[in-house]
Amino acid sequence: MTISVIHDRFKLAQVFTISRGSRSEINVLTVRIEREGVTGWGECVPYARYGETVETVMAQIAALPHDITRAALQIGMSAGAGRNAVDCALWDLEAKQRGQRVWQLAGLTRPGPELTAYTLSLDSPDKMRSEAVKHAHRPLLKIKLGTADDMPRLEAVRAGAPDTKIIVDANEGWTAQVYTDLAPHLLRLGVALVEQPLPADEDDALQGMVRPVPVCADESCHDRASLPKLRGKYDMVNIKLDKTGGLTEALLLRDAALAEGYQIMMGCMMGSSLAMAPATLVAQGAIVTDLDAPLLLAEDRDIVLGYDDRGVHPPETALWG
Repeated sequence: MTISVIHDRFKLAQVFTISRGSRSEINVLTVRIEREGVTGWGECVPYARYGETVETVMAQIAALPHDITRAALQIGMSAGAGRNAVDCALWDLEAKQRGQRVWQLAGLTRPGPELTAYTLSLDSPDKMRSEAVKHAHRPLLKIKLGTADDMPRLEAVRAGAPDTKIIVDANEGWTAQVYTDLAPHLLRLGVALVEQPLPADEDDALQGMVRPVPVCADESCHDRASLPKLRGKYDMVNIKLDKTGGLTEALLLRDAALAEGYQIMMGCMMGSSLAMAPATLVAQGAIVTDLDAPLLLAEDRDIVLGYDDRGVHPPETALWG
């Protein structure tokens, strides 16, 4: 078995901004695992917020034994982007070798399309309203916030898309006071949930705080080991493959979170259709699906996921799984 990894770049359709900064392209790592003439594929996005770079993740993958199994991978590599790409490539490889789909190997029911959020980048209120008008036909908009001056942005988006369901992602950008001040307005404006209002290392302030709309853990939730620290602070968890370290842990986290009473949001980093493909399996039945990254790209893989009025569709075998 051989494992190879290459660094790819994909341009975004327009500059994308969150509270931590802006980008015009994404850097992804594409993992290819070949055994006996069969190739499995996976993708990840090294994320600086979690101390990852393209170089460090490539080095982690290069250090893996070439006979690595999915079970050994969970023990021998920590959760994160690198393990995600390798784990998903191993799932793809096994499915192709057995002549089955990944959902069958994992004991899941046949997946179908899931409605996905469409994300509006952080910008001036006027520009965010203009984007909201452009996308008001969509059933679910996610708006990036995370500053002390977000109220005009929130009002602008609601004015631009008066009938659309809205969710808010602060990306750790608010203080406890800012969140407290905004919370009743989130309810007034019909916001369905707020993601990660406070920095992960300051989210103890959420203990006992009134939450008029559900609060979802993103940066505070990586894998099953994160769950004990979330009690009393969050109502939902946002599962992302680059945080869990792959499909294997993502499915286990979903089951564990549901058992503890959390609702599920399935999210993503910026990535191509290859990155979203395995995430569509975890998204089945989620309260919120946010797998819109390919819609924000100026370029994608040669074979892409399908998006239509029913949402994001599971991948065809030519793409993954």
